[in-house]
Amino acid sequence: MTLAPNSPAPRACSRTSRAPGRLARGFTLIELMVVVVIIGVLAALIVPNVLQRAEDARVTAARTDVNNLMQALKLYKLDNQRYPTAEQGLQALVSKPTTGPIPPNWKPYLDKLPNDPWGHPYQYANPGLKGEIDVYSFGADGVIGGEGANADIGSWQ
Repeated sequence: MTLAPNSPAPRACSRTSRAPGRLARGFTLIELMVVVVIIGVLAALIVPNVLQRAEDARVTAARTDVNNLMQALKLYKLDNQRYPTAEQGLQALVSKPTTGPIPPNWKPYLDKLPNDPWGHPYQYANPGLKGEIDVYSFGADGVIGGEGANADIGSWQ
């Protein structure tokens, strides 16, 4: 390649050249708004499912507790030939009853009485309304009856 005597030398192109004043490009307000809307839509779809799962877990935990209390009551009956009276209640599984009839072969059947997942004590009925004895939780609302998470959860289920 030969150059004319007065022609300027070719200039090398620089790939790193930038326009003055535009060293870095940020996000526009529209881009940020689109991201916020997408996050909002995802939250609206996911949060109700997560909350429902938490309530389902509480109901399952209550059913498990009721079954465990029933098993402890059955062991109590095997040792003492009867279930605790309504007056003695579930406390008879943790400490020896002081009111009659005094169980002849009592031993601790539980370390402590659990509360239901909503913080209420479990209920005990002897005689039961739906079985020989009933152990139950009033559910999320803490009162008899209800539907869904507020429904009673008992040993008859």
